Amino acid sequence: MNALKCGTLSLEASAAKCGISENTARKYRRSGQRPSEMKCEHTWRTRRDPFEEVSDEIDQLLKLEPGLAPKTIFDHFQEKYPGRFPEGQLRSLQRRMKMWRAVSGAGQEVFFEQVHVPGDIGESDFCHAGRLRVTIAGQFFDHLLYHFVLTYSNWEFVQICFSESLESLSDGFQAALWTLGGVPKRHRTDSLSAAVRNMGAKKDDRDEFTVRYRALIAHYGLDSEHTQPASPNENGDVEQSHSRFLTRIEQALMLRGSRDFANRSDYQEFLRRHSDKANQNRQDRFAEEHPTLRPLPAKAYDAAKRLAVRVWAGSTIRVLDNAYSVPSRLIGERVAVVVHSETIEVFYAQKMIQCMPRLRGKRGSCIDYRHIIDWLVRKPGAFEHYVYQPALFPTSLFRIVYDLLMTTRPSRGKKEYLLILQLAARRGQDSVENALRHLQETGKKITRDAVLEIISQDGPVSGPRDVQITPVDLTAYDALFGSSSALLSKEAIHG
Repeated sequence: MNALKCGTLSLEASAAKCGISENTARKYRRSGQRPSEMKCEHTWRTRRDPFEEVSDEIDQLLKLEPGLAPKTIFDHFQEKYPGRFPEGQLRSLQRRMKMWRAVSGAGQEVFFEQVHVPGDIGESDFCHAGRLRVTIAGQFFDHLLYHFVLTYSNWEFVQICFSESLESLSDGFQAALWTLGGVPKRHRTDSLSAAVRNMGAKKDDRDEFTVRYRALIAHYGLDSEHTQPASPNENGDVEQSHSRFLTRIEQALMLRGSRDFANRSDYQEFLRRHSDKANQNRQDRFAEEHPTLRPLPAKAYDAAKRLAVRVWAGSTIRVLDNAYSVPSRLIGERVAVVVHSETIEVFYAQKMIQCMPRLRGKRGSCIDYRHIIDWLVRKPGAFEHYVYQPALFPTSLFRIVYDLLMTTRPSRGKKEYLLILQLAARRGQDSVENALRHLQETGKKITRDAVLEIISQDGPVSGPRDVQITPVDLTAYDALFGSSSALLSKEAIHG
């Protein structure tokens, strides 16, 4: 438009050069203003507000119940004024209510951006990883992720875990610090029950850190703090990192083309590679932060929980509201139990008796039939209503054999099955299972003696049968589709 003002070009040439019509150029020349200066703010409605006559009702409803949704009020008006508000007017009501809340509604919670200091705070939290739909060897892998983040550089560390226990928190937190190579000044968590006791009605009685958590923090010389209950935003850095990390992993899994991993180690390595890759992009701020970290102690802290429990008459111990079986020779004795994040170790006379996976949750059971089978053979009547009976079917084939024995030999089947299970405990479960499969496939009678005869043979017992699947011949389908296409083409031509 400068050319129009300077008069160096004709009006027609100037308009063409600016990409506007000659009439528009003439209008600008007469006004003496730039196009941007001629624009006026759009303050008028292009069509009548359909809710203008009920605006007072809307205001009254929102004042009484500010949380009412637009769809709720719209349905109310459709019922109150039949035929007056068609479905297409919902959007108009949504805009009106949005403006009302911005002008007359209650104030919203304010989030205050914080100044982060290098080496000051490390944050810990757990996140559920079910949305990733990861499988291990084809089986769904139900797990959590422990997540540690430095608030200044956003350096992060991720580790697989299975519960929000203190043992899991300790394992993940210490692994993060030793990978980091230093210790920040403060450690922040949300109100995890593993670290914080939310007990008592008075403020002075609430939110005290647990003794074991304080011992862990003191070992590293950290100051501890936690967020208020139901306020995850106060642990904002790690909460935001959860979402971003899970999104990155989900995208990486899509690009990988499979969510299945051969084993847990492969999956952990996959997570480590992607967290390391993200940390590479934070090297500048991490280079500032790392020198401010305090040195690590001489050794890691042992956060395992230690208990002394008695072995009950059922050859079981109860640990954290779960039942575990132990050898029956320990009945009546007190044993030492060391609870780790994923395993439970049982000691007697300072000697480890057994190590078993730690159960998640409460009221579960981990019963090894080998601990009790000898006594069940002596007391077969206890089998039918045994509380932990499912544990006496180590595989689906054993359950099938039991049902078959109870059908064909009702009076003797229970005893025969227990004798077979005793044989599995003494001679090996795999060899007995292969023998059972052989007897089942050959149609021979299944007895304890028949199984013993097979597994006592010098030669190897035949394992699972290789199933041969004949390739599917798709020629017939191709011919079918070909004839159908030809028929359709012929009808289209003639038709």
